[in-house]
Amino acid sequence: MILDQDGNITIVTQEKASIIELVKKLQALYPRYKNNNVIVALTGIKKVGIQDIVEFLELSNTHRAAKHSFVIVSNKIDIDDIPNELVVVPTLQEAYDIIEMEEMERDLEL
Repeated sequence: MILDQDGNITIVTQEKASIIELVKKLQALYPRYKNNNVIVALTGIKKVGIQDIVEFLELSNTHRAAKHSFVIVSNKIDIDDIPNELVVVPTLQEAYDIIEMEEMERDLEL
């Protein structure tokens, strides 16, 4: 797992370990990035299924409830099969775009 910082965005890149291990690590490290928007890049993982993506549901709901974005990047899954509570996009650029739009929406709510 690689953690990168880009302004107020934490980018988590996963290349080897299982999704379940990644989710456990992210939960353990949550205080480190809880005030940032988060992008979880799963593009380096060869096989990603719906069950893998759903593992992020609790973490995503917690983060989004705190008014921060949580976006998963994977081009190996059918977006139509993803639960509506999760935001999954096929490219890193689209993840940045989603965060930008969500930040604008949050600013308008104030």
